[in-house]
Amino acid sequence: MNILICSDGTPASDNAVRLGSGVARAIKSRVTLLGIAENPGEEQPLRQALDRETDMLQSMGVERQTVIQTGEPISQILDETSVKKYDFIVIGSRRTEASGHFWQSRRTYEIIKAVEPPVLVAIGACERISRILLCSGGKHFIDPAVRLTGTLAAALHAEVTLFNVMAEPPAIYAHLIELEEDVDALLRSGSELGRNLLAEKKALEKLGVAVQVRVRHGFIVDQLLEEMREGNYDLIVSGSSRARGPLRHYIMGDVTEAILENAECSVLVARSQPMEPGKGLWQSMARLFR
Repeated sequence: MNILICSDGTPASDNAVRLGSGVARAIKSRVTLLGIAENPGEEQPLRQALDRETDMLQSMGVERQTVIQTGEPISQILDETSVKKYDFIVIGSRRTEASGHFWQSRRTYEIIKAVEPPVLVAIGACERISRILLCSGGKHFIDPAVRLTGTLAAALHAEVTLFNVMAEPPAIYAHLIELEEDVDALLRSGSELGRNLLAEKKALEKLGVAVQVRVRHGFIVDQLLEEMREGNYDLIVSGSSRARGPLRHYIMGDVTEAILENAECSVLVARSQPMEPGKGLWQSMARLFR
């Protein structure tokens, strides 16, 4: 595998290098350390920071090369990823306010939306990943995220929690919550959600990963944030999908944005495979008549 770690020489970039080097060593991946100076006058301080970060990679025994560019960061990252294939990109988290919509910088969002590979956002100074929360919509388009998560978890000897939130039924059907949150019964049920969660669980276990499945009912963002607070996770995996039409960028849904704004641990934004044309519409219509 190939990993691109982006650095502007700030402490946030040090966190990205620290996390990226640990992952790279575990999966025996090559690393390109891309240093970006927005202005020519910043190049010398950047080189000093890159020397320190290169020493960090070397101390971890990671095969590496360093590239230095000057210019607008997103353009430089796009240029680098257009000429060389990377399995994922690591960037440092840069927070701007203590709360609210701009908890993460807009640049973080723009990088995630613009580049082709998955993006690992290093939040805080975590050096080891042992617990991963994988947010599953219970559909097949999450399969690439499952494969990437499984690869990382197997190499890092991390356990994975496969997490799904279902809409809360009307009060008259409140007994269904208890039935549907019985995970073993759900996986045996033969329902679409049960089949897909079981397939994801088996795919992870095939890689030697310890997996547990958790199901909650309610508003998805509220339930997800509660799970994040209670679960003591080191990494959260969420998804993004390619925009329809000629625009070549990715769309983050409300769930992924909520994760990035509230997470106290690192976040991996995976890429969802596109649905077949028309398939989602017809499946949705068919479910109305079941």
